[in-house]
Amino acid sequence: MGALIEASAVTKSFGGLDAVKNVDVVVTQGQTKALIGPNGAGKSTLLNLLTGMMPVSGGEICINGSSIVGRSCYEVAGLGVARTFQNVQLFQNMTVLENVMVGCHSWTRQGMLSGALRLIGHWNEERKIYAESMERLEQVGLVQVADSDAADLPFGKQRMLEIARALASRPNLLLLDEPASGLSTRERTELAALLRSIVDDGMTVLLVDHDMQFVMDISDEVTVLDQGVKIAEGTPAEIQNNPKVIAAYLGIEAG
Repeated sequence: MGALIEASAVTKSFGGLDAVKNVDVVVTQGQTKALIGPNGAGKSTLLNLLTGMMPVSGGEICINGSSIVGRSCYEVAGLGVARTFQNVQLFQNMTVLENVMVGCHSWTRQGMLSGALRLIGHWNEERKIYAESMERLEQVGLVQVADSDAADLPFGKQRMLEIARALASRPNLLLLDEPASGLSTRERTELAALLRSIVDDGMTVLLVDHDMQFVMDISDEVTVLDQGVKIAEGTPAEIQNNPKVIAAYLGIEAG
Protein backbone atom coordinates (compact mmCIF):
# COMPACT_ATOMS: atom_id res chain seq x y z
CA MET A 1 0.00 0.00 0.00
CA GLY A 2 1.32 3.46 -0.91
CA ALA A 3 1.59 6.41 1.44
CA LEU A 4 -1.17 9.02 1.10
CA ILE A 5 0.40 11.32 3.70
CA GLU A 6 4.12 11.68 4.28
CA ALA A 7 4.97 14.37 6.80
CA SER A 8 8.55 14.83 7.96
CA ALA A 9 9.97 17.13 10.65
CA VAL A 10 6.75 19.17 10.63
CA THR A 11 6.88 22.17 12.95
CA LYS A 12 4.35 24.90 13.74
CA SER A 13 5.40 27.82 15.91
CA PHE A 14 3.24 30.55 17.40
CA GLY A 15 5.60 33.25 18.57
CA GLY A 16 8.22 31.42 20.57
CA LEU A 17 6.03 28.38 21.26
CA ASP A 18 6.20 25.21 19.18
CA ALA A 19 2.68 23.76 19.05
CA VAL A 20 4.03 20.96 16.83
CA LYS A 21 7.75 20.16 16.76
CA ASN A 22 9.62 17.93 14.31
CA VAL A 23 6.74 15.47 13.90
CA ASP A 24 6.93 12.65 11.35
CA VAL A 25 3.68 11.00 10.25
CA VAL A 26 2.96 8.49 7.50
CA VAL A 27 -0.58 7.39 6.62
CA THR A 28 -0.83 4.54 4.13
CA GLN A 29 -3.66 3.78 1.75
CA GLY A 30 -6.53 1.81 3.28
CA GLN A 31 -5.41 2.52 6.84
CA THR A 32 -7.35 3.85 9.81
CA LYS A 33 -4.86 5.88 11.81
CA ALA A 34 -5.45 7.86 15.00
CA LEU A 35 -3.69 10.82 16.55
CA ILE A 36 -4.08 10.92 20.32
CA GLY A 37 -2.58 12.79 23.23
CA PRO A 38 -3.47 14.94 26.24
CA ASN A 39 -5.16 18.32 25.83
CA GLY A 40 -2.81 20.78 24.17
CA ALA A 41 -0.69 18.04 22.61
CA GLY A 42 -0.94 19.61 19.12
CA LYS A 43 -3.32 17.12 17.51
CA SER A 44 -5.78 19.57 15.94
CA THR A 45 -2.91 21.84 14.92
CA LEU A 46 -1.31 18.93 13.07
CA LEU A 47 -4.60 18.20 11.28
CA ASN A 48 -4.78 21.87 10.25
CA LEU A 49 -1.25 21.63 8.85
CA LEU A 50 -2.02 18.43 6.95
CA THR A 51 -5.05 20.04 5.28
CA GLY A 52 -3.50 23.41 4.44
CA MET A 53 -5.60 25.28 6.98
CA MET A 54 -2.35 26.56 8.51
CA PRO A 55 1.08 27.08 6.94
CA VAL A 56 3.93 25.04 8.37
CA SER A 57 6.82 26.78 10.10
CA GLY A 58 9.17 24.01 9.04
CA GLY A 59 9.27 20.54 7.57
CA GLU A 60 7.59 18.91 4.59
CA ILE A 61 4.14 17.47 3.95
CA CYS A 62 3.32 15.43 0.85
CA ILE A 63 -0.11 14.10 -0.07
CA ASN A 64 -0.28 11.57 -2.88
CA GLY A 65 3.35 12.40 -3.56
CA SER A 66 2.73 16.14 -4.00
CA SER A 67 4.08 18.73 -1.59
CA ILE A 68 1.35 20.87 -0.04
CA VAL A 69 3.69 23.36 1.62
CA GLY A 70 2.55 26.83 0.58
CA ARG A 71 -0.68 25.54 -0.96
CA SER A 72 -4.17 26.61 0.06
CA CYS A 73 -6.72 24.39 1.78
CA TYR A 74 -8.86 24.23 -1.38
CA GLU A 75 -5.84 23.10 -3.38
CA VAL A 76 -5.24 20.37 -0.79
CA ALA A 77 -8.91 19.35 -1.06
CA GLY A 78 -8.33 18.98 -4.79
CA LEU A 79 -5.84 16.23 -4.02
CA GLY A 80 -8.67 14.09 -2.63
CA VAL A 81 -8.66 15.25 1.00
CA ALA A 82 -11.79 15.96 3.06
CA ARG A 83 -12.13 16.73 6.75
CA THR A 84 -14.56 17.45 9.55
CA PHE A 85 -14.05 19.75 12.52
CA GLN A 86 -14.00 19.53 16.29
CA ASN A 87 -16.87 22.02 16.40
CA VAL A 88 -19.54 20.98 13.90
CA GLN A 89 -19.60 23.41 10.98
CA LEU A 90 -22.79 23.20 8.94
CA PHE A 91 -24.83 25.65 6.89
CA GLN A 92 -27.56 26.03 9.48
CA ASN A 93 -29.91 27.90 7.15
CA MET A 94 -29.82 25.07 4.58
CA THR A 95 -31.57 21.73 4.54
CA VAL A 96 -29.80 18.48 5.32
CA LEU A 97 -29.75 17.62 1.61
CA GLU A 98 -28.45 21.03 0.57
CA ASN A 99 -25.57 20.73 3.05
CA VAL A 100 -24.45 17.50 1.42
CA MET A 101 -24.89 18.90 -2.08
CA VAL A 102 -22.38 21.63 -1.19
CA GLY A 103 -19.81 18.90 -0.64
CA CYS A 104 -20.08 17.87 -4.29
CA HIS A 105 -18.45 21.10 -5.51
CA SER A 106 -15.00 19.53 -5.70
CA TRP A 107 -15.95 17.28 -8.63
CA THR A 108 -18.58 19.34 -10.44
CA ARG A 109 -17.59 21.02 -13.71
CA GLN A 110 -20.55 23.10 -14.91
CA GLY A 111 -20.37 26.84 -14.21
CA MET A 112 -22.75 29.77 -13.80
CA LEU A 113 -23.09 30.30 -17.55
CA SER A 114 -24.23 26.73 -18.08
CA GLY A 115 -26.84 27.15 -15.36
CA ALA A 116 -28.03 30.52 -16.66
CA LEU A 117 -28.44 29.14 -20.18
CA ARG A 118 -30.06 25.94 -18.88
CA LEU A 119 -27.70 23.78 -20.89
CA ILE A 120 -28.16 20.00 -20.88
CA GLY A 121 -24.80 19.55 -19.15
CA HIS A 122 -26.03 21.61 -16.21
CA TRP A 123 -29.15 19.51 -15.73
CA ASN A 124 -27.22 16.25 -16.07
CA GLU A 125 -24.79 17.38 -13.39
CA GLU A 126 -27.62 18.49 -11.10
CA ARG A 127 -29.07 14.99 -11.29
CA LYS A 128 -25.66 13.51 -10.43
CA ILE A 129 -25.30 15.86 -7.47
CA TYR A 130 -28.74 14.93 -6.15
CA ALA A 131 -28.10 11.20 -6.56
CA GLU A 132 -24.68 11.42 -4.89
CA SER A 133 -26.06 13.44 -1.98
CA MET A 134 -28.97 11.08 -1.35
CA GLU A 135 -26.57 8.12 -1.47
CA ARG A 136 -24.37 9.73 1.18
CA LEU A 137 -27.38 10.52 3.37
CA GLU A 138 -28.46 6.90 3.07
CA GLN A 139 -24.94 5.85 4.05
CA VAL A 140 -25.07 7.82 7.32
CA GLY A 141 -28.73 7.07 8.11
CA LEU A 142 -30.14 10.54 7.42
CA VAL A 143 -32.06 10.08 4.19
CA GLN A 144 -35.39 10.30 6.01
CA VAL A 145 -34.61 13.85 7.18
CA ALA A 146 -33.14 15.09 3.88
CA ASP A 147 -35.62 17.99 3.66
CA SER A 148 -35.27 19.05 7.30
CA ASP A 149 -33.29 22.11 8.30
CA ALA A 150 -29.76 21.20 9.38
CA ALA A 151 -30.17 23.41 12.46
CA ASP A 152 -33.05 21.23 13.68
CA LEU A 153 -31.00 18.03 13.86
CA PRO A 154 -29.79 16.77 17.24
CA PHE A 155 -26.06 17.06 17.80
CA GLY A 156 -25.19 13.45 16.97
CA LYS A 157 -26.99 13.62 13.63
CA GLN A 158 -25.28 16.93 12.83
CA ARG A 159 -21.93 15.14 13.23
CA MET A 160 -23.07 12.43 10.83
CA LEU A 161 -24.28 15.09 8.39
CA GLU A 162 -20.86 16.72 8.41
CA ILE A 163 -19.30 13.36 7.57
CA ALA A 164 -21.83 12.83 4.76
CA ARG A 165 -20.90 16.22 3.31
CA ALA A 166 -17.20 15.31 3.45
CA LEU A 167 -17.87 11.98 1.74
CA ALA A 168 -19.84 13.74 -1.01
CA SER A 169 -16.60 15.30 -2.20
CA ARG A 170 -15.45 11.78 -3.18
CA PRO A 171 -12.19 11.91 -1.22
CA ASN A 172 -9.67 9.12 -0.90
CA LEU A 173 -8.46 10.51 2.44
CA LEU A 174 -10.83 11.54 5.25
CA LEU A 175 -9.56 13.46 8.29
CA LEU A 176 -11.82 13.63 11.32
CA ASP A 177 -11.32 15.93 14.31
CA GLU A 178 -13.04 14.57 17.44
CA PRO A 179 -15.81 12.70 15.54
CA ALA A 180 -17.00 10.80 18.64
CA SER A 181 -17.08 13.85 20.91
CA GLY A 182 -20.52 14.41 22.43
CA LEU A 183 -22.01 11.22 20.99
CA SER A 184 -24.00 8.67 22.95
CA THR A 185 -22.81 5.08 23.23
CA ARG A 186 -25.22 4.02 20.47
CA GLU A 187 -24.09 6.88 18.21
CA ARG A 188 -20.42 6.00 18.75
CA THR A 189 -21.18 2.41 17.79
CA GLU A 190 -22.93 3.59 14.62
CA LEU A 191 -20.01 5.90 13.81
CA ALA A 192 -17.49 3.08 14.25
CA ALA A 193 -19.52 0.88 11.91
CA LEU A 194 -19.67 3.67 9.32
CA LEU A 195 -15.92 4.25 9.44
CA ARG A 196 -15.20 0.53 9.09
CA SER A 197 -17.49 0.35 6.06
CA ILE A 198 -15.95 3.30 4.23
CA VAL A 199 -12.44 1.94 4.86
CA ASP A 200 -13.60 -1.43 3.51
CA ASP A 201 -14.72 0.49 0.40
CA GLY A 202 -11.21 1.88 -0.09
CA MET A 203 -11.18 5.06 1.98
CA THR A 204 -8.25 6.03 4.21
CA VAL A 205 -9.04 7.65 7.57
CA LEU A 206 -6.95 9.78 9.91
CA LEU A 207 -8.72 10.82 13.08
CA VAL A 208 -8.19 12.68 16.33
CA ASP A 209 -10.27 11.67 19.31
CA HIS A 210 -10.16 11.57 23.11
CA ASP A 211 -12.39 8.49 23.41
CA MET A 212 -9.73 5.83 23.91
CA GLN A 213 -12.11 2.89 23.61
CA PHE A 214 -13.42 4.21 20.30
CA VAL A 215 -9.89 4.88 19.01
CA MET A 216 -8.50 1.52 20.04
CA ASP A 217 -11.47 -0.36 18.57
CA ILE A 218 -11.23 1.04 15.04
CA SER A 219 -7.58 2.02 14.50
CA ASP A 220 -4.89 0.03 12.73
CA GLU A 221 -2.17 2.31 14.05
CA VAL A 222 -1.97 5.08 16.65
CA THR A 223 0.40 8.05 16.86
CA VAL A 224 0.74 9.78 20.23
CA LEU A 225 1.64 13.46 20.66
CA ASP A 226 2.57 15.18 23.90
CA GLN A 227 3.39 18.89 24.08
CA GLY A 228 3.76 18.99 20.30
CA VAL A 229 6.21 16.09 20.09
CA LYS A 230 5.58 12.55 18.85
CA ILE A 231 6.32 10.23 21.78
CA ALA A 232 5.03 6.90 20.46
CA GLU A 233 3.56 5.09 17.48
CA GLY A 234 2.29 1.57 17.06
CA THR A 235 -0.69 -0.75 17.13
CA PRO A 236 -3.44 -0.09 19.66
CA ALA A 237 -2.12 -2.90 21.88
CA GLU A 238 1.41 -1.49 21.78
CA ILE A 239 0.21 2.02 22.61
CA GLN A 240 -1.93 0.88 25.53
CA ASN A 241 1.14 -0.70 27.13
CA ASN A 242 3.66 2.03 26.29
CA PRO A 243 5.19 3.57 29.46
CA LYS A 244 5.66 6.98 27.80
CA VAL A 245 2.00 7.11 26.79
CA ILE A 246 0.81 6.05 30.23
CA ALA A 247 3.05 8.71 31.79
CA ALA A 248 1.73 11.43 29.44
CA TYR A 249 -1.88 10.68 30.31
CA LEU A 250 -1.39 10.13 34.04
CA GLY A 251 1.10 12.94 34.55
CA ILE A 252 3.82 10.74 35.99
CA GLU A 253 7.39 10.12 34.92
CA ALA A 254 7.97 7.13 32.69
CA GLY A 255 10.10 4.43 34.24
